[in-house]
Amino acid sequence: MRDEITAGFTMPAEYEKHAATIMVFPERPGSWRNGAGPAQEVFARIIRELAKVEKVYVAVSERTRETAERMLEVSTAGAVNEAGGAGLADGSGDCGNIVLLDIPTDDAWARDIAPTFVKNRKTGEIAGINWRFNAWGGDFNGLYAHWERDDAFAKEFLSRTGYPCLDADPFVLEGGSIHSNGKGTVITTESCLLSKGRNPGLTKNEIENRLKAYLGAERVIWLPRGIYNDETDEHVDNVCAFTAENEVVLAWTDNTRDPQYEMSKACLETLEKEGITVHKLPIPDVPVTVRQEELEGFVFEDGEDTREAGERLAASYVNFYFANGIILLPQFGGENAESDKRAVKILSEICPDRKIIPIPAREIILGGGNIHCITQQIPM
Repeated sequence: MRDEITAGFTMPAEYEKHAATIMVFPERPGSWRNGAGPAQEVFARIIRELAKVEKVYVAVSERTRETAERMLEVSTAGAVNEAGGAGLADGSGDCGNIVLLDIPTDDAWARDIAPTFVKNRKTGEIAGINWRFNAWGGDFNGLYAHWERDDAFAKEFLSRTGYPCLDADPFVLEGGSIHSNGKGTVITTESCLLSKGRNPGLTKNEIENRLKAYLGAERVIWLPRGIYNDETDEHVDNVCAFTAENEVVLAWTDNTRDPQYEMSKACLETLEKEGITVHKLPIPDVPVTVRQEELEGFVFEDGEDTREAGERLAASYVNFYFANGIILLPQFGGENAESDKRAVKILSEICPDRKIIPIPAREIILGGGNIHCITQQIPM
């Protein structure tokens, strides 16, 4: 039975109308090489594209504010009142849609640290869920030692922007581990949500009931795996995403020698058993790996997960982002130029009503995720 505070709320599909997107301007030296400069250029490009179609809240710190203002041509943080949510902040920049918020964080993965937004279909009220964040595994296998500011971000953002908070703490969950079709079905991966670093005291059935309660879901589809070598314990948003109520794209490879082959095959079998129409979206033909010259640009803290030259990154075109009328699609370039073009073609055929905007995303995948991982939608 649903808790009284969450009754009536459901998680809309990402492809539904947005009021805004949340992002965090990057700076962590263990995630973003060369002082985060190359990543900041890509983030700024994404923010500018989003600002053409919807409001963008960008969290900045004392160290990144000046750079963000310059790159985004934003001179003020905007006036955000406390009365309740979207449309209440006047920022300057493209279409007046960029709003800088001074909220310090430990890193820039907005998908995982920002609230998950839900909507009351009867009243239209929008609220944000605050999950506990523990850096993708806490003391068991978390990716860095201190995550207090990331964990505090969701509540602080909701307080600043006036959205009601539905507090799910102490339940551990990252936004990248769930996708919703907005009609009562949520997909996730067993490898992530059943990992010992999330909610080890809960059974699979208990975790599923929490998802149903907070997200207004009637069905949870458990995919067995995600993308090979995904350090988030294989978030679903890197392997599978809804494109319609009963349709998904699934990361795929026909290369039977690739570890991803069996992982995606198992997901395909699960989805087809659930009656879901699956569109295969091939991963890059050539594995994306860390180059030695790139590795030299990182500065890792004690207790932080590190990188190695030649390490395979969890590159996937499924890690795209729906915004109003558009899709921001990762591109990896170089040896994968043809793979990039193929992904654009496939997704444009699946979503003909969307403008596909290719984004060079190597700097983001070097940090450990991609476009979907650095964005979080606020529904209209």
